[in-house]
Amino acid sequence: MTEPRVAIVTGASSGIGRAIAVALGGLGWRVALGARGTAKLDETAGLVKDAGGDALARSLDVTDSASVDTFVDTVEDTMGPAEVLVNNAGIAIPGPFWELAPEQLEREVRTNLLGPMLCTRRVLKPMIRQQRGDVVFITSDTARAPRPRLLGYSATKAGLEVAQRVLAMELEGTGVRATTVRVGPTLTDFASAWTNDQVTDLMEYWPHYGIQRHFNTLNPADIARAVVYAVTSPPGVHIDVVEVQPEAPTTP
Repeated sequence: MTEPRVAIVTGASSGIGRAIAVALGGLGWRVALGARGTAKLDETAGLVKDAGGDALARSLDVTDSASVDTFVDTVEDTMGPAEVLVNNAGIAIPGPFWELAPEQLEREVRTNLLGPMLCTRRVLKPMIRQQRGDVVFITSDTARAPRPRLLGYSATKAGLEVAQRVLAMELEGTGVRATTVRVGPTLTDFASAWTNDQVTDLMEYWPHYGIQRHFNTLNPADIARAVVYAVTSPPGVHIDVVEVQPEAPTTP
């Protein structure tokens, strides 16, 4: 077990965010859980405590700077300054670009790109003062291999990786690290709002571009292991980018 730290996980109500929070709880850490809906957050908090950690669950809208400030203020007052931030909250709205409404595109940009920036900006100064901290950006392999009919998602995840690279340069010499964990296909409820027709269309469309060569998927716990690896690396070691992909099915 590592030295206990205070960690914030956004989008922690389910899926990858929940798995990351539970994994950090398993280290005996104090984990602050944020998401817009709080019902599932309480379930995550229970799992974090069962794993051996302490949990604080609060409503958080990463696109709203006032909500971010209130959330982090509460964490600092209750648990202490955050030493780890995992920017996990994100959304994807599928469809041909010309059919997406302006408000849908704005929602993707605000959630996937602006939100992590607002959260990171809020926690960095205390980390720099302590000369210790980890900021993790959960991105997608769409940043490396963009998927048609996911233009907003692909573009914002690529932008988030650029933000990580710039931040890593700015943080050199501070003791604070910035890491990208790039995620391949993972079995979660992330796309639960997509219709069956949308999913069928994408699965038939993407192979034309050499995308989705097989249909094995990762489990959220696989991503959580990568995050733990990055944030528990010893001082002086910077894990820049970790990409996690499912292995193809074994053939006879």
